[in-house]
Amino acid sequence: MEDAITAVREFNRFYTRLIGVLDDRFLGADLTLPEARLLFEIVHADRPVAAELQASLGMDAGFMSRLLRRFETRGWITREHGGADARRRPIVPTDAGRAMFDLINERQRALVTAMLERLAPAQQRDLIAALGTTTAMLSPAPRQGFTIRTFRIGDLAMLAARQSILYDEVYGWGRGLELVESEYTTQFLRQFKPGREQCWIAEAEGAMAGSVMLTDEGDGLSRLRLMYVEPFARGRGIGDALVGTCVAFAREVGYDAITLWTHTVLTSARKIYAAYGFEIIETEIHKEFGKPEQGETWRLGLRG
Repeated sequence: MEDAITAVREFNRFYTRLIGVLDDRFLGADLTLPEARLLFEIVHADRPVAAELQASLGMDAGFMSRLLRRFETRGWITREHGGADARRRPIVPTDAGRAMFDLINERQRALVTAMLERLAPAQQRDLIAALGTTTAMLSPAPRQGFTIRTFRIGDLAMLAARQSILYDEVYGWGRGLELVESEYTTQFLRQFKPGREQCWIAEAEGAMAGSVMLTDEGDGLSRLRLMYVEPFARGRGIGDALVGTCVAFAREVGYDAITLWTHTVLTSARKIYAAYGFEIIETEIHKEFGKPEQGETWRLGLRG
């Protein structure tokens, strides 16, 4: 915990200096960063009221009231008639207010562009993923939304690494699982059968949020492998969507059945499999991960 606290505080100091938060004239314009943030919300919202802006920004009511009065004095906003309570009167940006917003918006884009130009495309993608993951992890409310795509270069190694790390932290499965994961993904890449096999990656906020694979086991049998969801992205229905995508693909290809191997302790995944009609056909205690675990073989018939 102390390492995490130190890292967050160091980044805060770095980034506030980088973007000029401490300047009294944000981006050289006649307003501070809090004022620029408030103006952004006013321009992008549809006739917001002060109470809505306060809730959205988490800003102190008295402080916001002073900023709004300053905006009115400078001719950046007007308040429509909406009763005696000023907090419920719709706020509308004026032409002057929009002009100020356009000025700082252009300067902000130029500043960010200059920061990003020195990064290679792969580094920019890494930055997007890191920022998205950070936002999801630290957001006080669960975020929603995700996409599912087929795998790209580097995805298989990444999903094997992430699953190995996560399951070692939670269940202590260590190098045994890492070896299994690496063997599965390497075999998949070496023997990939386009049109009959596939790996899907879920993404949220630009970062890998989960995965699932379907492989051809021969004689009309397919196998669902390596389904998982990152902790930061759970609660969005990603696991259900991944399994659904896998089952739909298997039906479309024409497989007779899908089998999978999981473990009794993976309760969330087991609920998803059961919801799709998979049934347990065999259980067995094994020690492949360095300690006894109950493995389960499940099967879903696709004919009839």
